[in-house]
Order: sequence, then structure tokens, then C-alpha cells
Amino acid sequence: MIHENPLAYLLGLEGIALLRSFTGEFDQDFVDSRLAEIRKLLDDESLANAAVDVARVNTVDGYRIWSETYDGPNSAFEYDEPVLAELVADLPKGVALDAACGTGRLSALLAERGHRIIGVDSSPDMLARARERVPAGDFHLGDLSRLPVPDDSVDLIVCSLALTHVPDLKPVLAEFARVLRPGGHLMTCDIHPDRLERGAIPPVRLPDGRPGRLASHRHLVGDYLRAALPLGLQVRRCEEPTAPPDTRQDTPPDTPSEPATEPGPWEVWPWSLADMVPEAAAAANAVPAMLIWHFRLTDPAGFA
Repeated sequence: MIHENPLAYLLGLEGIALLRSFTGEFDQDFVDSRLAEIRKLLDDESLANAAVDVARVNTVDGYRIWSETYDGPNSAFEYDEPVLAELVADLPKGVALDAACGTGRLSALLAERGHRIIGVDSSPDMLARARERVPAGDFHLGDLSRLPVPDDSVDLIVCSLALTHVPDLKPVLAEFARVLRPGGHLMTCDIHPDRLERGAIPPVRLPDGRPGRLASHRHLVGDYLRAALPLGLQVRRCEEPTAPPDTRQDTPPDTPSEPATEPGPWEVWPWSLADMVPEAAAAANAVPAMLIWHFRLTDPAGFA
């Protein structure tokens, strides 16, 4: 069970902002404003009584609920799709595995570029939508740590918005290396660990009305490297796209007109909470939105 206390979240944003000021990024007026705002927050009794207990929801149950609305609006797609399209643009056509394919949005992107598609996902509901979207694709129910795909059988793997849901990257990347042909490419995209730390975890309403969040895990840059490099997966590129300041779902505006006075409904936490302390939130949330990797599997013959 997760205990989400809006006062604690707001104080956390103020604290991160103050830490940044302590290292010289902001002046005394900024610090004084933060301290005054903290005192005001502590005196707000409505915040102290607004805490919510939230269930951790596994991916199968969570995506069953989310599948109907997953494709939009979803601001995360604005970050991974342009980078992935650029990364695959010059690759030769081949067999592409969309690992944790979801509703098939990336399968469709790869199919349009002439790749033969294999899709794997643990959610039957998401797979049903993927099959409708890409009828020529070969879609399978399966787990990332036990892919229903033969050894050395794919030329390209894409995996987006899934690795935060696995507790350990090593078995998953080992599976990717197993099914990749030597010289094959792996591209992963996920919520940046710094953004995840600030509450960017998908919410769902359970059938009985209880709030829930998909089980999520922070994987640092070094975690990816420690999992990938021993497998012969060599880094070709790493991107950390940053949310534009006016994208409300990812970071509050830099120059708000008036701070919000109420936390807003739970479904839009933590973004509506950030609107209550926009100046602190803009400072605290100045981190990348996603972490995107391009690896290539070493060819034993020297083609890398």
C-alpha cells in the first residue's frame, strides 16, 4: 500500500527547490519565498486531511483497466516516438520485436517502415488492440523475462514504457540479447528515474473504485549499463529528452498566473499538486522526462 499525502509531496517539492538554491541556482528572494510558502502549507488543515491510501497494481490488472484509454492523450508518446523514428530510419528492413508492445503503436511505426513484426505483451487486453492495429503482426502473450521468441531470431528490438515495471533489468536484457542476432539493435525508452522519483507513475481506478498505481521501479543510468555491457550490448546513443515548460502533464508552467488553491482530484496527482506551488515545482521538476537507449549487440566476427 502506498500512502500519498499531498502535504508531504508539496513539502518535498519545496525541499528539492531549496536544495537547488543551496548550490547557487537561485537567490535569497527565491529561498525566502519557499520558506514562506512552506509555513503557509503547514497551516493548511485541508492538506493534512487529504491523504489517500493507494494500492500497488500489477501490470496485467493495471493495463486491463488502462487499455481502453491508453492511446490518448498520453504525453509520453511525444518523447519516445520521434527519437525512435529517427533511430530506426536508416536501419535495414528485418524482423522487429516490439517487446511489451501494448496496443501496438510502435509495431505500427515499424511495420510502416517495412519490418516484419513480432509483438509480445503480458496483457491480453492490450494484445487484442495490437492485433487490430497491425493485422500482419505476429503477437504473443508473454513475459519480458521469458520471451516466446527463438534465439538469434530478430534484427531489432524496441521496448518502451515497460522497464520501469520490472524490478530487475538484468534478466530482461539477457532475454533481449538472447533473441537478437549478432549486430542487431536494441532501443529502450522509459520514464526517467528522476521523473519517476517525482511521482510520474500511472494511476488507475480499480473496479471497486479504489485508487491504484502500476507497480514501478527506479532504474538509474548505471543500472542499464551494468545489465547491458556484460551481455555484449554496446551503447550507440543515449538521450534524455526534457519536458517543455508548458506541458502541464509533465511539469508546471514557468510563469503561472495564480497558484491553485486545492489539490484537485486524485487522478491528476501529482500534477495538480504541483500547480499549488508552481515556482517550487518548476525548480524541482527541471529534470529529463525520459531515458532512451540505443544498444547494438556485438558481432563475434567483429561487426559491431
